[in-house]
Amino acid sequence: MATYLAQVSYTSAALSALMANPQDRTGAIREPIEKLGGKLIGVWFAFGEYDLVCLIEMPDSISAAAMAFAIGAGGSLKAQKTTPLLTVEEGLSAMKKAAGSGYKPVPAK
Repeated sequence: MATYLAQVSYTSAALSALMANPQDRTGAIREPIEKLGGKLIGVWFAFGEYDLVCLIEMPDSISAAAMAFAIGAGGSLKAQKTTPLLTVEEGLSAMKKAAGSGYKPVPAK
């Protein structure tokens, strides 16, 4: 399974609702991920650009996109970002493959 970093920012209305009634929303995240064939690895609150960070495993990019669409359509988020993650081995393989691709950059002046 592929691993993804999901980052979300709540709307001010959603944050206000959570502050008025703090709750663990891990189950609300875990259930749809599992229904799409994935696994929730972990959830963390953050501060800065994103309010919540999740690591998830999904069987493929279509399933990861479906999860992002479902969460985004809920109306509680002002922003979300899903980043596919590569293991070190996968990254090294990609670098080796890129080196043999034959790509020629635009020459510098």
